[in-house]
Amino acid sequence: MQDRRFSKRKAQLKAGPRIAEAILDFVGHTPVSTELEARKPELRARAIAATAARRAAVTSSGLSLPPGPLGWLTLLPELRSLWQLQTQLVADIAACYGKTAELGREEMIYCLFRHTDAQAVRDLVAQIGQRFVVQRASRPQVQAVVLKIGMHIAQRLIGKGISRWIPVFGALGAGAYAYYDTAQVADTAIEFFAGVIDVEAEDATVVGDDADRDVDDERRWQR
Repeated sequence: MQDRRFSKRKAQLKAGPRIAEAILDFVGHTPVSTELEARKPELRARAIAATAARRAAVTSSGLSLPPGPLGWLTLLPELRSLWQLQTQLVADIAACYGKTAELGREEMIYCLFRHTDAQAVRDLVAQIGQRFVVQRASRPQVQAVVLKIGMHIAQRLIGKGISRWIPVFGALGAGAYAYYDTAQVADTAIEFFAGVIDVEAEDATVVGDDADRDVDDERRWQR
């Protein structure tokens, strides 16, 4: 039993940084939206969210069909497909509210992963009633946040991978979870862009020892 727990922990430590790197790839490039500012933004955003959730369910179900070891190989591609769809969803919802200019890296991380790891994203966005305070962060700070999220997702994937050994029911479960996950992203984005967004600039430029620490952090991440 202890060996099994150690094996799971080892797999989590390997997968976490890879997932974090994939997250950084997606949040670093905001998708272009063709949506226009809507007279009734929440109504339009809900319609977009429903379509996106259905597409997410179909995509995840299809990628979950290969059984056994082949199913394990589709886990990361499934996540990437889901995030691609969800980042577009967040961009479209921002456009509905006329707040495309307010959508940056920190805002995207918050919308995508608040329901996954609320404690981690709190380092980037704090909610005070209907007001959201966004803290512009340095790259090492963002990396630290997404690594926490990546480790959290990796832990979940270890259990999720087991369902790949049950072809049909595993695919149905994956589809249902993708639908739920996408709906949660939409709810967060709608609440966020409907509120008042205050952006705080990144702290003053770091010099001396602090700058050296940022460089060291970057090198450790690349390893």
